[in-house]
Amino acid sequence: MGMTMQDLMDIQNELQEKYKGVWEGDSPETAKHHLLYAVEEIGEVSAILKKRGAQAVVDDEAVRAHFCEEMADVFMYLTDVLLCCGVKAEEFERAYQEKADRNLKRDFPGEHRAYLKD
Repeated sequence: MGMTMQDLMDIQNELQEKYKGVWEGDSPETAKHHLLYAVEEIGEVSAILKKRGAQAVVDDEAVRAHFCEEMADVFMYLTDVLLCCGVKAEEFERAYQEKADRNLKRDFPGEHRAYLKD
């Protein structure tokens, strides 16, 4: 099952519609709240890695399922931030691709030589 950015946004819009009046909604005013929720979820992902280790995510089905669930929460809230700010799927996909292309052309070791010294 492949999902596009538009699929993720559509799902989040559907959830926001279902819980209209219960959740605070997606608007420029709520963007920072959604970002903070994403940070909270990143903390939960970090806790799994800290307490169980990355190898457990690889080897243990239950740990992997929990890890994936928490990562899904991260992506859901980050998608909400995009929606709050009126960013379209195509805009984000283009920006992501452009950033990836720039990173592929970079000389990270050369740019960060001082940080990478032993």
